[in-house]
Amino acid sequence: QGKVVESGGGLVQPGGSLKLSCAGSGFNFELYDMSWWRQVPGKDREMVATIRRSGSRIDYAPLTKGRFTISRDNAKQMVYLQMNSLEPEDTANYICNRVGTQYEYGLWGQGTQVTVSA
Repeated sequence: QGKVVESGGGLVQPGGSLKLSCAGSGFNFELYDMSWWRQVPGKDREMVATIRRSGSRIDYAPLTKGRFTISRDNAKQMVYLQMNSLEPEDTANYICNRVGTQYEYGLWGQGTQVTVSA
């Protein structure tokens, strides 16, 4: 039940920045941990960052290299991914995920495309 919808992707130059947004609806947003993943054709999805439902704990994948920041606003049912110092290797479809629980499978968005190219 519910959905997540990403926005904010686009074309940026190496070294540039983007802020992605994910809007949750149809579920009690504040009860769920949220994650950003990314995927390129032919490869498995990679977890980028995860934020607990309260925002009290955040985990980043090594691929972020200190450049990304995940945040959430439960009142607005939004989760964000601020990406700085982008590299061509960051080019991917960035996907918002409502993390699965012991009761439910996770919920995945369709993603927003980020392309980093000079």
